[in-house]
Amino acid sequence: MGAADAVEKLLVGRWIAGDSIDDAIARAKKLNARGIAAIINYLGEEFTQKQDVDNAVGTYLSLIGEIKENEVRADVSLKLTQLGLWMSEKTAAKNYSEIVSFAKRHGIFVWIDMETSRDVDATIRIYKKHIAKGNVGITIQSALKRSGRDIEGIVAAGGVVRLVKGAYPEPASVGYTTRSAVTRNYETLMSYLFRHGRRFVIATHDKRMLDRAVKLDAQYSRDVEYAMLSGVRNNLLLRMAQEGRNVRIYVPFGSRWVGYSYRRLREASNAKLVLRSLLEYEKV
Repeated sequence: MGAADAVEKLLVGRWIAGDSIDDAIARAKKLNARGIAAIINYLGEEFTQKQDVDNAVGTYLSLIGEIKENEVRADVSLKLTQLGLWMSEKTAAKNYSEIVSFAKRHGIFVWIDMETSRDVDATIRIYKKHIAKGNVGITIQSALKRSGRDIEGIVAAGGVVRLVKGAYPEPASVGYTTRSAVTRNYETLMSYLFRHGRRFVIATHDKRMLDRAVKLDAQYSRDVEYAMLSGVRNNLLLRMAQEGRNVRIYVPFGSRWVGYSYRRLREASNAKLVLRSLLEYEKV
């Protein structure tokens, strides 16, 4: 095994729980023992074959059952292109509704991970139709120029937002192309959520944004949680948990890890991300 392969294997092992639901549940239990809840995601996206879509739906239903059975503190997060969005919006909406209804019966919260800009309109349409169920949230990316309007509409409809910076490359016509612009927009959107949101999640590894969020939380006293990806600067989140804050770690599992890992590596500041994964990692 070459040096590059060794680093890749090490990083993937820290970012991803393993191939199976059992691996994800085991990671969630370890997190719970340290005061951290999980957000569990089954890896895969942009499915266009019915078999892949049906398998994803079945996997999420099984995952929800295992979360309930094992009494772990964990949400579920899915992508609508796993559920057939690239086949038809109707297919994705039907499958999402089945998962959300099953999760609600088991007391499990379900997030939608936002994907590329081409899928945002359909994703938000489907999400808004399910807000009344009460156990659903949606991820919004500060990398997209439209996200301010989207958050305003979601908050007005009573939705729950998990705010991230975003890792998908987008053209300048729809997205911010520099990390500094993405960060400035993140701070703007975060401030809006603290002023107007009821419940939301601040998901970032940016310590300056986290410090700013803590100050805003002291000012507005919102129902806010803090989240990070597994294996990146989780020492910060551990300290926040020890301070009594509500924190979560995003835990992916499954064999389709290439696309997910590539996005982590291609993000701006990827060198820092890799170094932090290697040097600042505290196993949880």
